[in-house]
Amino acid sequence: MSTAMAPDLTSKQQRILEYLRNNAATKTYFKSRLIGKELGMTAKEVGSNITALQEGDYDIDIEKWGYSSSTTWKVDV
Repeated sequence: MSTAMAPDLTSKQQRILEYLRNNAATKTYFKSRLIGKELGMTAKEVGSNITALQEGDYDIDIEKWGYSSSTTWKVDV
């Protein structure tokens, strides 16, 4: 699905998806803690909502990569 916003996502999931789309061109790895800081969420909120993005059919690939000092996600657009 390559639409700008996916209607089946919650507002938090849409914000995370938009953030990753906007930043994945210059970065590959993202920490939940830092995404949360940018979007006004906790790292736990990011982690629980990013799972829906992993499982959905969006124009972005997200892989859980590491756990040191916050979960790290590898993102490919």
